Amino acid sequence: MVSKVMKAFVLLAVAHIAGVANAARDFAREEMAVNKVHIDAFNAQGKATWVAGESDFFADKTVGDAKALMGTFLEDKFLYKQPVRNFDHIEDGDIPAEFDATKQWPDFVHPIRNQERCGSCWAFAASEVLSDRFAIASNGSVNVVLSPEDLVSCDSGDMGCNGGILSQAWKYLTNTGIVTDDCFPYTAGEGQAAPCPAQKCPGTGDWKKYKSSDYYRLATVADIQKAIMTNGPVEAGFEVYKSFMSYKSGVYSREWWQFWDELMGGHAIKIVGWGTEDGTDYWLIANSWGTTWGLDGFFKMKRGVNECQIEATVYAGHADLS
Repeated sequence: MVSKVMKAFVLLAVAHIAGVANAARDFAREEMAVNKVHIDAFNAQGKATWVAGESDFFADKTVGDAKALMGTFLEDKFLYKQPVRNFDHIEDGDIPAEFDATKQWPDFVHPIRNQERCGSCWAFAASEVLSDRFAIASNGSVNVVLSPEDLVSCDSGDMGCNGGILSQAWKYLTNTGIVTDDCFPYTAGEGQAAPCPAQKCPGTGDWKKYKSSDYYRLATVADIQKAIMTNGPVEAGFEVYKSFMSYKSGVYSREWWQFWDELMGGHAIKIVGWGTEDGTDYWLIANSWGTTWGLDGFFKMKRGVNECQIEATVYAGHADLS
């Protein structure tokens, strides 16, 4: 009897041959971001910690469209020049086995958003983290949704829909700050940022900049956890491979045998918690691809092994309530 693993390899081989044949027939047609044959082959092998599937978000997107969403430049040469914060005053033994900021602060952690067709993930994750941290730090007295468009349009240290660097975004949040989403709504969803306004709201409300009082990098798994449980969600960048587009449920990790699984680029997200599922430790993460993707917009990624570099570039800051 053919094993599940052998069946998976056969299906992958068929998918690869079919892909080559399709390319030969029509080399001008670009591959779609999500491939049902790859999904079926992946699920058939039955040993992964996650399940692949299709989503409305990627239903009409090509590989090129998906790559354009990967707007985070992972820091490399910049990484060790940034301030590092540790939480040594909290004992490692005090870190709970599971934590979910959306349950700890249900009224203060804001809903899933959608960056649409702009490489603005870096701006969404940064603005969402600061929004949550204002609400948490003020116990709800400052509970506003802050504007990713402000970062996309006005942060000259980054490149709008063409990408950004996490530390640069937090530098902007600290030095300049951002207005509310009501004041400067998101309109860059088709890939073009609006002009930066001169201290006047294009939308409604008052022109007020909400700032982070500082920013810092978190260099260890324990410090990431302590930061989240103390002050709220954090922003992280990671390497995205093509298989991630098809995430549906479970704990994502990249399987070594997926020869079709090309690197798409860097992506930024909001880590809201952690836990363990079927023996696999995970981070609980809010994405910015709407609620039709993944676990109603969230996903779980393997924790503690720097999966896809998820633990290498993590930032946060304190809400400035002065």
